[in-house]
Amino acid sequence: MTRMPAWADAVLVPLFSIILAALISALVILAIGEDPVAAFTLMVDGALMRSSGWGYTLYYTTNFIFTGLAVAIAFHARLFNIGGEGQAMLGGLGVALACLFIPWPHWTLALVGATVAAALFGAAWALIPAYLQAKRGSHIVITTIMFNFIAAAVLNYVLVNLLRPTGAMDPATANFPAPTHLPTFQDMFATAGNPLFRGSPANVTFFLAVAACIGFWFLIWRTRLGYEIRAFGHSETAAKYAGISPVRIIVVAMLISGGLAGLMALNTTMGEAERLVLNATEGAGFIGIAVALMGRSHPLGIFLAALLFGFLYQGGAELALWTSIPRELITVIQALVILFTGALDNMVRMPLEKLFLLFGKEAR
Repeated sequence: MTRMPAWADAVLVPLFSIILAALISALVILAIGEDPVAAFTLMVDGALMRSSGWGYTLYYTTNFIFTGLAVAIAFHARLFNIGGEGQAMLGGLGVALACLFIPWPHWTLALVGATVAAALFGAAWALIPAYLQAKRGSHIVITTIMFNFIAAAVLNYVLVNLLRPTGAMDPATANFPAPTHLPTFQDMFATAGNPLFRGSPANVTFFLAVAACIGFWFLIWRTRLGYEIRAFGHSETAAKYAGISPVRIIVVAMLISGGLAGLMALNTTMGEAERLVLNATEGAGFIGIAVALMGRSHPLGIFLAALLFGFLYQGGAELALWTSIPRELITVIQALVILFTGALDNMVRMPLEKLFLLFGKEAR
């Protein structure tokens, strides 16, 4: 018997978790001698009150949507894919190869080709851990986290020894050709009289991320494959009894997960840097775990959680720029959000369940 309505579990539990994380973060800011109200005001002003700030916030949000969806699809199959970082790195390699070695006539065609390449490379990097889990019983957490390190080493070798332009010093590819450059929000929405999103890296891949949320919802709740993934995640025994192959579900779910993680590279590599650099993922693969947890593995929740973490990233940059608060404090705030929405989830959930149970008895 459910003690708490579904809407309360989806809305109230994350909301109170965020509030608790914010209160403790305020105490940390006080402890270093800064004003938490002024700090929060500066974060809001820098991340939300100007179009350029919104551009950076939505840029980070795009990354976290892709990685959050990647983790969520694995969650639905009761798999814990923490290899999104490595899968995004290899997705970036796919994007770079597609942009550098195929003569695209226009960015629309280049985006289609790079999307396919990013998804294929990300999925390929998830295939071996998926196979080892499905056929050998190797734990997906161990294999995916080890593949993150392997991906970093592979990418470093490729950039230093194979794709680095002659005479260049930094481990990066050459700039992509002009026809592969994606339109930014400034290109799409700014006018001569109203220069919106000036200098911000948000680009057309944000809309691709929104489309991925819609596609994710359709796949999980409106297709047979999605039903099989959810059935397997709820009970492997019942799924096997119903004729659902555990090997197929594990492999397919991980391939989709890796493909979604790989798509993140479209935003960082093709949309922002317009070349492949070594540390393009910047930890977004790991932030995707928190996004999926906070979003309850639902695309709407993931979108909102990604927006929150995008705000934290951009707001943290503003704090580091204009105050003496270190940039690392935002990492502390992110860690607190993850702590309360993940490890300490029951600390919020159990009191709320007792309240709903109490009010339910009084109503009867």
